[in-house]
Amino acid sequence: MLLLVIDFLTRFWTDMIHRADGPMTFRFFLQPTMALITALIDGIRDARSGRTPYAWRIAHSEPVARRAAWREGVTATARILLLGVAMDVIYQVRTLGGFRYPAEAFVIAVVLGFIPYLLLRGPIDRIASRWLKRHPTPPEHK
Repeated sequence: MLLLVIDFLTRFWTDMIHRADGPMTFRFFLQPTMALITALIDGIRDARSGRTPYAWRIAHSEPVARRAAWREGVTATARILLLGVAMDVIYQVRTLGGFRYPAEAFVIAVVLGFIPYLLLRGPIDRIASRWLKRHPTPPEHK
């Protein structure tokens, strides 16, 4: 049993490393860039509304609020995650001759799409909050 787990993990990480050199390497730039843009939009929205930074809400909220924050992040990155899985399916079909490892497709989509979003949204919120404090928007004229 232990040998099966070790074999699985060895193949899994070897396949992950080989994805960086194979076809469709542009996704290693495309997905994080899309996550950055989404984090930028959501971080600025958080700053304007005065909400607590996203990662802080996930780490320190009550279970109901934590679940809502996770759902918000997954909803915001759903297209990026689906695009990542689709690109990995294409990669596997081209290099392996079929879609053999769905767990790898999911992991690579999360690593390239959701993790950058999670890491960037809070700092963007803080930068935008400071910017908005220094440069308040004038009231609209009617």
